[in-house]
Amino acid sequence: MFALGRVGARTVPSCSRGYAIALQVVRPSPGPRIFSGRKAFQYNWYTNILKSTTTAPLIFLSRDGFTAERLKKLRLDLGIAAEKVPPPKDAERLPAPTLTVINSGIFGAALRDRPGLDLGDVQKMIDGIQGGYALLSLPALHPPYVNAILRALDRSVPKRPPKTAEQIEKELASKTADPSTPGRRMKRAKPVQTPELRVLGLLIEERIILPETIPTIAKMPTLDTLRAQIVGMISAPSTQLAGVLSQASGGRLHRTLKGWKKALEEKEAPPP
Repeated sequence: MFALGRVGARTVPSCSRGYAIALQVVRPSPGPRIFSGRKAFQYNWYTNILKSTTTAPLIFLSRDGFTAERLKKLRLDLGIAAEKVPPPKDAERLPAPTLTVINSGIFGAALRDRPGLDLGDVQKMIDGIQGGYALLSLPALHPPYVNAILRALDRSVPKRPPKTAEQIEKELASKTADPSTPGRRMKRAKPVQTPELRVLGLLIEERIILPETIPTIAKMPTLDTLRAQIVGMISAPSTQLAGVLSQASGGRLHRTLKGWKKALEEKEAPPP
């Protein structure tokens, strides 16, 4: 089974088998593993995605129950959310993020070969996760942009509500019920897929950030705001020093004596 992965404006096939990401080699080979054909293409593709995290964040997603049409709608929702984010100062509007459905086996090899990446942190991020995976590549670490994309994910794919006891009982009854026409093969009813999406973590500059910390990053001030704060902190001591020097030079004392002199002159002046 194959799904569609997207790189920029180009669409290429990507395997979407629901295997876990293997961070440890079960059968180590004497030399580096060499892929060929489609697997070599995927390995190089994932390696380039990981290289981009030196300047831009990469969000790891766990997905389940997605069809090709549902993935298309998710990409559309993310693009609409990205267009509404004001661009950084003196910069162009940031493009839409890139959603990539990955082959977990080949991606695990790309992670293992990534220098400087702590695989222990990656294991904590994906521990106990089964099913399909996807990557969401952001163009830059712009907190308002990150916040808008996270909110778009929540709106586009709401959390799947837990099944009630009545629903579970109904499903069991339908599985064990006698066929309406004995002797005939029952028609298989295609189950309704309810997509589920979960943010597993974020990768930036070879550092894994777990989901509970990502909202803090999304609420951080922008780079322009931080620059203004730094300039204010640097200029504050010089302003205070100028005020102290002004007082030390006698400027305030001179103005005070001048005011007293004027008041005495007005008091001693003869009445008109």
